[in-house]
Amino acid sequence: MKSYDVAIIGSGPGGYVAAIRCAQLGMKTAIIEKYSTLGGTCLNVGCIPSKALLSSSHHYEEATKHFEDHGIEIPGEIKVNLEKMIARKQAVVDQTIGGIDFLMKKNNIDVYEGLGSFKDATHIKIDGKDAGEIEAKNTIIATGSKPSNLPFIKLDKERIITSTEALKLKEVPKHLIIIGGGVIGLELGQVYRRLGAEVTVVEYMDRILPTMDAGLSKELNKVFKKAKCKMMVSHKVQSVERKGDEVIVKAENKKGEVVEFKGDYCLVSVGRRPYTDGLNAEAAGVKINERGQVEVNDHLQTSTKNIYAIGDVVRGAMLAHKAEEEGVFVAETLAGQKPHIDYNLIPGVVYTWPEVAAVGKTEEELKEDKVEYKVGQFPFRALGRARASGDIDGFVKILADKTTDEVLGVHMIGARCADLIAEAVTAMEFRASAEDISRYSHAHPTFAEAIKEAALAATDDRALHA
Repeated sequence: MKSYDVAIIGSGPGGYVAAIRCAQLGMKTAIIEKYSTLGGTCLNVGCIPSKALLSSSHHYEEATKHFEDHGIEIPGEIKVNLEKMIARKQAVVDQTIGGIDFLMKKNNIDVYEGLGSFKDATHIKIDGKDAGEIEAKNTIIATGSKPSNLPFIKLDKERIITSTEALKLKEVPKHLIIIGGGVIGLELGQVYRRLGAEVTVVEYMDRILPTMDAGLSKELNKVFKKAKCKMMVSHKVQSVERKGDEVIVKAENKKGEVVEFKGDYCLVSVGRRPYTDGLNAEAAGVKINERGQVEVNDHLQTSTKNIYAIGDVVRGAMLAHKAEEEGVFVAETLAGQKPHIDYNLIPGVVYTWPEVAAVGKTEEELKEDKVEYKVGQFPFRALGRARASGDIDGFVKILADKTTDEVLGVHMIGARCADLIAEAVTAMEFRASAEDISRYSHAHPTFAEAIKEAALAATDDRALHA
């Protein structure tokens, strides 16, 4: 039986990053993955493949709708080859997975393919290709999450599908009904709307992106409506039924009326649930709460002191970069270091176009906490760079403490916001004021100027270009 300083169960962004950091810190490390490829949900059926399809569909939309504005004329009909688009997506996934394989070898991390389950607190049984048993002084649970479902919906994975199946459809839907107006549903909805599908989003809450700042929800809702998507908020789904190639969704609106939607595909996108199936956590004394999450303390330590848990399987936002931070945190804790994570400064991003990104407190949260704040907002359409590229939708909003001027939250929707949010995270990590941001130079012309202008707007309402 092989013995290790650390064993990680699960090879998603949290797991493989934890493995690399443990190895860098001199620990003998093993990683156990039940599937034949490393990378978990994110690399295989989540972040990476969805961004590949978003990118491909964006190119198609630009070619069919916007190239002519730029003086680019393409003779003949522009067509979608979905099979080739899906194949490119898979090639991107395969290349990325290959990169993780390389990193495991580079860092001398032993990889076991099979289902890892606890025999006790220091022994892990592996069922699968690399069947056997290993011993580990410490274990990190990084088993991630799976798509959630509503109890009355039967997923056939053909017409009534999850995000996993939506990433490999063999045809563009005629009418895609999406249950859930969160990140995953909106991203995949935009992919297929661009490719020609009619799209209807059915959301239980009174707005899409209900966990983000209401201003972002309102602006993205406008973008989707402009693209002729039907946005049915405040609708409680009651049933989903398939008849041949038709799917019928019934929902109750806020007036109490039952309305019916008919399409050829239904994407159920109602969040994700922690995944601990087959882990046999109880054998190691690890407690799992009523929400299915592994219980951890502030050091991400479970009820068994030598076992830790990170990522989607524990409390907090289900984000790949949050899992990565936690993986590094545990590795450095095991090495006797004193790492730190500020969960308030983990950014959230929606990769639609325009992109949506946020960090820190929303206006709703500040009001609930009775914090006095001021707002600085600046529209992208006022930027020369945005007009030059034609990406004029959206804005940047900065929330700052009314007394101290410290930035409490930054919320943005617009071109390249997924990248721009890093500036806000950096500023807030160093507890910058709105005036601090307004006083350092931003290159012209750039999209980043919107951040400077929003900071100026929050500082005595003195935006220069508004």
